[in-house]
Amino acid sequence: MINNLISSLIQVKYIFISLWLLLLIIVPLSINELLDYCSFLFLGMAGAIFANSTGAGGGVIFIPAFNHLGFTETQAIATSFAIQCFGMTAGAITWYRYYRIEKLSSPSWENFNLIILLCSLCSVIGLWYVYGTVLEAPASLHFNFSWFSFILGISIFAYVLFLKEGEINSKLLTFDWLALVCISLFGGAITAWLSVGVGELVAIYLIVRRFEVTLAVSVAVVVSAITVWAGVWQHLVIDFQIYWQVLLFAGPGAVVGGILAKTLVNYLSVMRLKLFFAFWLVLIGFVGIV
Repeated sequence: MINNLISSLIQVKYIFISLWLLLLIIVPLSINELLDYCSFLFLGMAGAIFANSTGAGGGVIFIPAFNHLGFTETQAIATSFAIQCFGMTAGAITWYRYYRIEKLSSPSWENFNLIILLCSLCSVIGLWYVYGTVLEAPASLHFNFSWFSFILGISIFAYVLFLKEGEINSKLLTFDWLALVCISLFGGAITAWLSVGVGELVAIYLIVRRFEVTLAVSVAVVVSAITVWAGVWQHLVIDFQIYWQVLLFAGPGAVVGGILAKTLVNYLSVMRLKLFFAFWLVLIGFVGIV
């Protein structure tokens, strides 16, 4: 385990160092400012560990934190997108290596690449439809995010507590492909509004359909990574609301968290992972609503 973790860290270290040095050039900070913002390193790490061990986007952690810190809605979404470009990419690389090394010949994973291609394409279409038509969310960020998290968490609890575990599914039916298209289109639109959405929805669908949990998580992570990269340009080029001082530290933390996440998944039981995911979603949703 330790050797695999070290190998993963070494493989992404050059990308990590290059991006961090670029950010330092773009956002020059004094020593006092560096000390003030360094705590965001741990926020980025925590968000990426959660995101890449459950398939949920890192915004599940970042958005409540940024709301608490008084960010505007646009700043919160833009900064969350930017941080996830670090963490979800590191997680996607790590999960894809896991597939190539350990699951390439597994029958349950034979459609891994095709699922990612289909879901990513539909997610990006949904995302850019919202951006292109300037389609506004039906309510405020805080309200939408809280209810989205709460309902999703309750749904997972209901599945874990009331449905019996069956045999692992290894084949996607025509109905599943159509469902993934619809879920990804809708999830991409939600991601444009909340910076999270498509990963959670895809992961939950695959888990409910009794596919391997690691397959569901890895697909969700890779699709989320592609989606946030497709969406971050809206915030880099058009609204330009990324909080760069936060990104300077949360981004590198997210890289480390994205690499550590797979190790956590492999050491948690399937039931514990589902309950952990559901508990956090219900908690942040309930706190936001109340």
